[in-house]
Amino acid sequence: MRSRAFLIVLDSVGCGGAPDAADFGDEGANTVGHIAVECARGRAEEGRSGPLHLPTLDALGLGRAVELASGLRAPGLGAEPRGLWGAATEVSKGKDTPSGHWELAGVPVPWDWHYFARTVPAFAPELERRVCELAGTEGILGNCHAAGIPIMHDLGAEHLRSGWPICYTSADSVFQIAAHEEAFGLDRLYRLCADLAPLLHYMRVGRVIARPFVGSEAEGFARTGNRRDYAVAPPAPTLCDWVQQAGQKVHAVGKIGDIFSGRGINHVHKGSNDMSLLEHMEKLAARSEPGSLTFCNLVEFDSHFGHTRDVSGYARALERFDHWLAGFLDRLGSGDLAIITADHGNDPTAPGTDHTRERVPVLVHGAGAGEIGHCAMADVAASVAAHLGVPAQGPGRSFLP
Repeated sequence: MRSRAFLIVLDSVGCGGAPDAADFGDEGANTVGHIAVECARGRAEEGRSGPLHLPTLDALGLGRAVELASGLRAPGLGAEPRGLWGAATEVSKGKDTPSGHWELAGVPVPWDWHYFARTVPAFAPELERRVCELAGTEGILGNCHAAGIPIMHDLGAEHLRSGWPICYTSADSVFQIAAHEEAFGLDRLYRLCADLAPLLHYMRVGRVIARPFVGSEAEGFARTGNRRDYAVAPPAPTLCDWVQQAGQKVHAVGKIGDIFSGRGINHVHKGSNDMSLLEHMEKLAARSEPGSLTFCNLVEFDSHFGHTRDVSGYARALERFDHWLAGFLDRLGSGDLAIITADHGNDPTAPGTDHTRERVPVLVHGAGAGEIGHCAMADVAASVAAHLGVPAQGPGRSFLP
């Protein structure tokens, strides 16, 4: 039976040590390392307790990857690795989702993204007018840098009263629009984002994101699983295209299909939360095609716990994933490859609410044990391609033995 590859991106689970972190205002950031330190000091006790407990990830080499990347010996992560491990450094000039994922898929970003100024308002009057024209409203709410969940709570009631969309940005190259699924309309929100995307893509804004929510002022507001990203298409064929062009199947789990604008994707598997995505992963472990690539993004580490600076929540999510991972790896065939990595950092102990520039761990199951050392993020794509017997077209080099 032809072997398969499973590439799992733990969104924002960085391991510190990026050589250019200071250029992004992120000197010293270390997502996994600092969570481990806080847990060991008893400062992450909400819904969990004690040192960070990640036996499966640590056995693959997570503790060693943190030390290699940053020099920090993370408390509780000291296992002797039984997997292939290393730390990858990004060369794209960003600490955002498209940059990280494209580079992991073999295509570093060749341009500088457009970022909105940290002013209020954040958007030029012409852009605000265009949003109003497309939305059919007299104005917009927000118009600032913000974290998505707090701004939804802060402006949700005013949104229901006025009907105006909530528009905001972050340190990423992104334009986000939050709106009530019922009062504003989900299809209307999607249409607004789709119609606005060409203008923003021309400006080199990486993504327009629809952020639907439900609820009321009395009961509170909550995001739904109907997020949709309208992303700039990658500038060159990615790992997904390489696999598809070779006649092999690509399964996109979570927001991977959106990140790659549907290119090189055969099947999309969506879910309302990370646990539902892990259920898709279990099904794919059981029945995905020989020679296929399953590419998964688990976003809640980032969206629920990184941006909200919730150390306990982040630790709980890591421990929950680690428990799941043990069973998942047992389901794989003897020739299958699994790589667990990340796209950037989002250190919940850092100031602010934005992503942090970090190296990312590269943990490999199914390729023996040993140290990869420092590698490029694009090397992940080259390694998956080598495993699947697919010609690599990017700058990366395989780290597989």
